[in-house]
Amino acid sequence: MKRRKQRSKYRSLTLYVVFSIAMIILYSVVELVTATLTGISHDTLTTCFMSVFGGEILCACLIKIFKLKQDNVIDNSDPRYDEGSDEI
Repeated sequence: MKRRKQRSKYRSLTLYVVFSIAMIILYSVVELVTATLTGISHDTLTTCFMSVFGGEILCACLIKIFKLKQDNVIDNSDPRYDEGSDEI
């Protein structure tokens, strides 16, 4: 049962990364069309948008790659855990 819960967490990260990439592509297309039609480029807006979604993708990918989940941390309150032994 615990495995299903862990899979769903990784699946939600994957969906969020796909959503972020789709938003970056959509914004790029809209910005290209707008800049072509009006002749004005929105440099500051583009920088902010790309940095927010790029940063979110980076964080999500790092969590997924390095498995930075709380599930991997040893719980010291576990009665089976003894600081003197190597066994859990």
